[in-house]
Amino acid sequence: MEDYIKENKAAWEEAFDKRDESWGADITERIRTEEYPFFNEETKRVLKELDTEGKVIGHFCCNNGRELLSLVKCGKALKGVGFDIAENQVAFANEKAKELGLPCEFVAANIYDIDDSYKEAFDVVIITIGALCWFDDLEKFFAIVSKCMKPGALIVMNEQHPCTNMLASQGEELFDLEHRLECHYSYFEHEWKGNWGMYYMTQKSYHSRTFTDYSHPMSEIITGMCDNGMVITGLQEFDYDITGGLEDADHMGYPLSMILTGKKQ
Repeated sequence: MEDYIKENKAAWEEAFDKRDESWGADITERIRTEEYPFFNEETKRVLKELDTEGKVIGHFCCNNGRELLSLVKCGKALKGVGFDIAENQVAFANEKAKELGLPCEFVAANIYDIDDSYKEAFDVVIITIGALCWFDDLEKFFAIVSKCMKPGALIVMNEQHPCTNMLASQGEELFDLEHRLECHYSYFEHEWKGNWGMYYMTQKSYHSRTFTDYSHPMSEIITGMCDNGMVITGLQEFDYDITGGLEDADHMGYPLSMILTGKKQ
C-alpha cells in the first residue's frame, strides 16, 4: 500500500472514531421509510431509470454504506458490495446491513488492491461524492472498476465538478465570501495535504492525521473511463454544491457538481 494511502486510511479511521453521535444515526429509519434516501433528486432520477431489480451493485469508496444500502433496498437489487479503506466504517456499514436485513457486504480494501475475486461481478457500479480525489492515478482506479464490471454493466457517478478544484472553500485562508467564485488554484492536477480533519463527520475542528488528496481535470476522468473499456453515455452538470464546502456559490452559474454515466463495452 502506498504511503499516502496508508496515511489516508489512518486519518479516515481517526475521523470515524471522532464522529459526532448524529453521524449515521438516521440511516436505518430513513432507509426503512424513504424512497432512495441519501441521493439528490437528479441522481434519484437517473437511478430510477436503471434496471437494478435482481442485479448486483458495486460501490467504490462507500463510506458508511448508506447510499449502497439505499439503492439495494429501493432498487430491489439481488446484492450490493461496497468497498472502503476505513475498517471501522466498513464494520459499521456491515452492522447496518444486518440491522436492515439487506443483502449487502462491505469490504475493507484499498481500491488499487482489489483482486480478481470481484472480476466481472457487478451489473451496476456507483461512485458518489468525494471518491475520485483520494487517488493519484485515475487510469489505475478505473482499470480496477472496469475489471469488476460485467460486459454491458452501467456506471453512475455523482461527484463534485472538476472546476471546483480552482475555488477556495469555506474554512480555507483564501476563501472570501465577497469573491467566492475567484479561482485561486490550477484546474490541472494538484496534490493537497492537510490536517484539517473531517468536519462534516465530526462536527468539530481538530488537528488530524494527514489527509492527501488530488484534483483531476474532466479530461482525466473521461480518459480514465474510456481507456478502460467504458463508453460515456451521459453528462449532466449542475450549479449547486454537494461537497458541503462551496454552498455559498450555489446557483451562481458556476459548475459545482455533475452526474457522469457510462457503460462497459
